[in-house]
Amino acid sequence: MNDQQNVVEAWHGLTGWLRTHAPVSYASLLPPAPEPAIEAADHQLTQRLGFGLPADLAALWRLCGGVDHQEIEPDEEGEIGSGALLPGGVIMAPKDALRPRLPDRTGQDRWQGAPVVPWLTGDESGPESGHWVGALGVGRWSLDSLPGVGAEPEFPSIATYLNAVLRAVTEGPADAMGPRVPGLVWGCLIWENPEHHLLDEALQHWTPIH
Repeated sequence: MNDQQNVVEAWHGLTGWLRTHAPVSYASLLPPAPEPAIEAADHQLTQRLGFGLPADLAALWRLCGGVDHQEIEPDEEGEIGSGALLPGGVIMAPKDALRPRLPDRTGQDRWQGAPVVPWLTGDESGPESGHWVGALGVGRWSLDSLPGVGAEPEFPSIATYLNAVLRAVTEGPADAMGPRVPGLVWGCLIWENPEHHLLDEALQHWTPIH
C-alpha cells in the first residue's frame, strides 16, 4: 500500500468518527486543496529548497485543504477553534504551510535546509510551532529551536499519526498522544491538559472522552 492509500484510509477512519461524535469539528474541514495549489507548493519547494512536497502531505491536501472554524453560539468567549481537532492543532493549507518554511526575502533558510514541511500548528496567526513532515516521518517544530529539525520523528508518517489519533479517541488511553487528552464540547473534538488547561469558560462544558 502506498503513501496516498495509507493516508486515505487513515483519514476516512478519523473523519468517520468525527462525523458521528464531533459534527462541528467535521464541518470545519475544508474541501480538498486545488491541484494547482499542491503543484505550486511542490514547485516552490523544489526550486527554492531542492526537495519536493512529501507524498503523504500531498495526499492529505487532496483530501482536506485546511480548516474553517465554525461559529459556535454558546461559545461567547470564542475559546473553541472547532477545526483544532488534532492534538497538534489545525491542518495548514498549502500557502500557510509554505510561508514559515520558504527562505525569507534575504534568502536565509531558518530551517537550515531540513527537507521537511510544517503541516500542523496551534499558532494560526503567524505559526511559530507545530508538526513537520518529511521523508523520516512526522515530528515537532518550533521557530525557537529549528537547528536539527527533521532528525527526530515521533511518527513514521502522517497516516500513522492520524491512526494514532483515532485510537486515542476510540480506545485510549486518554494520554496516548501526550498530556493533552481528547474531549468533546459543543460538538467539537478539543484536546486539553486537565492539569494545565487553556480553556476558561468552555472548560465546564468540556467532557473528556475517557
